[in-house]
Amino acid sequence: MKKSVLKKFQKIVGKENCFISPEETSGYCFDAFAKSNVFPEVVVAPENAECIPEIIRLCNEENLAVVTRGAGTNLSGGTLPFEGSCVLLTTKLNKIKEINKADHYAVVDAGVVTTDIANAAVKAGLFYPPDPGSMNISTIGGNVAENAGGLRGLKYGVTKDYLMGLTLFDAEANKVIGGGRTVKQVTGFNLPGLFAGSEGLLGIMTEFVLKLIPPPESSRSMLVIYDNILKACDTVSEIIAENILPATMELMDNFTIKTVEEATAIGLPVDAGALLLLEIDGHHAQVADEFEKVKYICEKNGGHLKTAEDEESRNKIWEARRKALSSLARLKPTLILEDATVPRSKISSMMSSIMDISRKYEITIGTFGHAGDGNLHPTILTDKRDKEEMLRVEKAVDEIFSVALNLGGTLSGEHGVGTAKAKYLEMEYGSGTVKFMKNLKKGVDAGNVLNPGKMGL
Repeated sequence: MKKSVLKKFQKIVGKENCFISPEETSGYCFDAFAKSNVFPEVVVAPENAECIPEIIRLCNEENLAVVTRGAGTNLSGGTLPFEGSCVLLTTKLNKIKEINKADHYAVVDAGVVTTDIANAAVKAGLFYPPDPGSMNISTIGGNVAENAGGLRGLKYGVTKDYLMGLTLFDAEANKVIGGGRTVKQVTGFNLPGLFAGSEGLLGIMTEFVLKLIPPPESSRSMLVIYDNILKACDTVSEIIAENILPATMELMDNFTIKTVEEATAIGLPVDAGALLLLEIDGHHAQVADEFEKVKYICEKNGGHLKTAEDEESRNKIWEARRKALSSLARLKPTLILEDATVPRSKISSMMSSIMDISRKYEITIGTFGHAGDGNLHPTILTDKRDKEEMLRVEKAVDEIFSVALNLGGTLSGEHGVGTAKAKYLEMEYGSGTVKFMKNLKKGVDAGNVLNPGKMGL
């Protein structure tokens, strides 16, 4: 980078917030997606949103693409930089500006860590439900950009369901406001809806208005042990068919159970074919009634049910699930977590296919996920230096998504498209839809300055 350009960036954000050396930028040349990557030209970390228009104008002048990034925890390569790009970090935009108890909303900066929002809501006697597995480090800006989900997605939905309003800057550095603080607000285009899952392609988001809700009065957590994973999948479909909507209904296969136990010594039954981790919540009477129905369905399908009798037991159940990804990651140098999602009645078919694909391509797949909303995470353990194995992995991934789409499913339940799944987008939506998305992108970013190439756009 020319010294004159560097000085301009330093003038905008300060020398201490501007990085260009390989030592400084190396931490931003990858995200949680397993892919080779390149160093960005420059990394800037503005301390206030007011200077972002100047950054955009300078990037336009210098023909630098802008890759907006929070904690970089996304699993689809949505924040991967490339040669000649400027990584714009939002982590210093980290203020919780308002928790409004009267009207049940929060106003937060893009760089606030998700757990901090959830904890601030609890202190106010309210509830922010989205709980992505990375919530202790991921930022709300990334959650919105990837439309992140979480363990409670079955009952409470994903990030888009809590996005009431937002502020952003477009590719021409104009300030844009969408939505607001009122429960009903239908003025103009639904920009919060458009920007949830936009992966930094349409604008640089800086502030959000998030819906908060009253917390449930009561909850009950349980762990159900099965000797066969397909029995667990059948249980999921039957519980939903009985019009019971647990807060969470998580699945772990035997490989994942053993891996988590080896890593954490929580006390999981390592001989189990599968585990279902369930939590029901709501009014006390509703919880008591649904617990009996869930217990009956689980046991009818061969499940052995253990109920958490105290907070410590409950925490152990959820710790087991939250440790799944990190425990699997210990086994091989490269971890590829997929996000195939199918209608809930097709869970058993999807699970059977994943096991067949694992055998067919002779690769190791540990599967866990949000079975209650049909969102499975088949996680492939491999080593990207093994070229022959990686070819088999790529074929396996192609087949996983082909099966999911044939079952009426989708490429992503909560992790986005990014670079990882761009080639599959047309398979799901068709060429007309992809053309429409490209036209939309051109309409608001004619120079393709904002995160170009992601989603294949």
